[in-house]
Amino acid sequence: MKTTFENRFFRTLVLGTLSLCTFSCNLDYYPSDEQSSEAIMKDASSTIMDGCYALMKDEIEYLGYPSGNTYCRHWFQMAEFPADNICVSGKSTDPLFQAATYTMTDNLQNVGTLWMVGYKIIYMTNTLIESLNAVTPEEQQILGEAYFVRALVHLNMVSLYAKPYSMGRNNPGVPLRTSSTSTEVKRNTVGEVYDQIVKDLQQASSLLSVAGRTTNGNKGYPSKDAALGLLSRVYLYMENYTECYKTVETMLNGADPATKLEANYAKYFANAKSSVETLFCIAHEPTEDRGQSSIGSMYNADGGGWGEIYPSAPLLNLYERYPSDIRYTEFIRPQYKGDGPSERLSVYFPAGEPGSEEMRNQKALAVTYDDATGTYSYNDGGKQTVEKRIINGAGEADPDGEYYEYHVTVKGEDLVARIMPSNMAVRNSHPKYFITKFGYQDGSATLSSPVVLRWAEVLLNAAEAYARTGNDTKALALVNAIRTRAGIPDEGLFSAANMHGYPSAIEVVMDERRLELAFEGHRMFDVYRNKQDMNRQYPGFQPWKIIRYTDPLTQYPIPNGEWTVSHIEQNPGY
Repeated sequence: MKTTFENRFFRTLVLGTLSLCTFSCNLDYYPSDEQSSEAIMKDASSTIMDGCYALMKDEIEYLGYPSGNTYCRHWFQMAEFPADNICVSGKSTDPLFQAATYTMTDNLQNVGTLWMVGYKIIYMTNTLIESLNAVTPEEQQILGEAYFVRALVHLNMVSLYAKPYSMGRNNPGVPLRTSSTSTEVKRNTVGEVYDQIVKDLQQASSLLSVAGRTTNGNKGYPSKDAALGLLSRVYLYMENYTECYKTVETMLNGADPATKLEANYAKYFANAKSSVETLFCIAHEPTEDRGQSSIGSMYNADGGGWGEIYPSAPLLNLYERYPSDIRYTEFIRPQYKGDGPSERLSVYFPAGEPGSEEMRNQKALAVTYDDATGTYSYNDGGKQTVEKRIINGAGEADPDGEYYEYHVTVKGEDLVARIMPSNMAVRNSHPKYFITKFGYQDGSATLSSPVVLRWAEVLLNAAEAYARTGNDTKALALVNAIRTRAGIPDEGLFSAANMHGYPSAIEVVMDERRLELAFEGHRMFDVYRNKQDMNRQYPGFQPWKIIRYTDPLTQYPIPNGEWTVSHIEQNPGY
């Protein structure tokens, strides 16, 4: 039985008309039963492709939720918030809260909207792929863009709604759509979806020009390198490491990797739309500033944002190994009660009974420093010492290059602590650190063109692939290029002779991915595809627990409006 357009789910997309499919994209065409798709494509293929990009950023009404309901906002939050880079400072009515706390349900606004819009975009790309002959360079460019976007959206869908490729090719994936006329709805296997993504990106790279479309001079249109760069990510996720680094080598073509990175890194994200480093972003204009509904508003209260999501304590400890790190000094901004940090210090550590949910809160107590012993201490029913412990994991750097972090013992429990200025601004006991990767474009604190793919990620894709195949020298060289651009001093670079306590190059690369790509929607996939557990035992409103990589809740549920109509298989646990 056919469903109505109001269902706005998958079966509607394959049965609906092109004009219905492009709602909210500011397109104005005759219905497809009055004008053939071939005629539409001949006259307006670039505009229809622009409609796909518009659907990535336009606010879409769904279940009565119009405000902030955009594909890109949901994607970046659904990909980032279940990971261990963020601290949730309090409860929120926004569905991002369920993503951050692993309490997702199949009728949530973000779960349904991303699915609905994603397949709507795929349908539109299919109409282009089926209709364009790609005779002229302009047609080849548009057709290449259609293949690229179809691959990107399929990758987004299979990454969120299915298990990682590394956990099995034959696991249920998502419906694979390569035709605008098919009415069959089934969950293809993860392997089938990935195989098609590879084919699409290979086709895109053969069609796309080196420069891409230059309309408005921005990176909101993919180029040949964008297709290859995304292919390097896909090969990495598929554990096809040789093809991953070979793809990046093809992209570099002998060039120095440092030349592919934005030299003025502090201003990169505000100017991502035109930067040499950006391979593809969701380009926003000043008229498309979502204000409190933007991605950045949850990270940053400047400009009227909410500012309720902060960096996690483990991530901050990792950055503070080298306090000169631009990724720390420029994109993570501590907030103070007053004009600046106080010289007086406090120690912050998890509060409550060991192992209880109250551990999510924090206690802050004034500390004193003993010059004779070189130690901090605080009073909590008696003098307590703060231990400075040299480690091989998170911490900050001594002048001699050793990493360390602070520890306290509370009721027999060993807890990681942080030493901070006593006048830190807090929300619900959590120190405020505003994150600025999604703001300050065109002078607006809430406007950005969120980066989907950039050279830094591509270089780190190759670095991981090199490390996985035993070429540590090349892996560390790429990591060093990233670190040098970030302002890490020479003594903080890596070599076979100086691994700074890391047991292997792969651990170096994975920490560098975490530092470089924080908040950009990579960390959750990096942890789970490598069959690692997500340790969220740090302060924040998210549950104090370790999420096993085998936990079924690491996948999002298939939306209620999809599986109840098409009867495709729901993910376990929902």
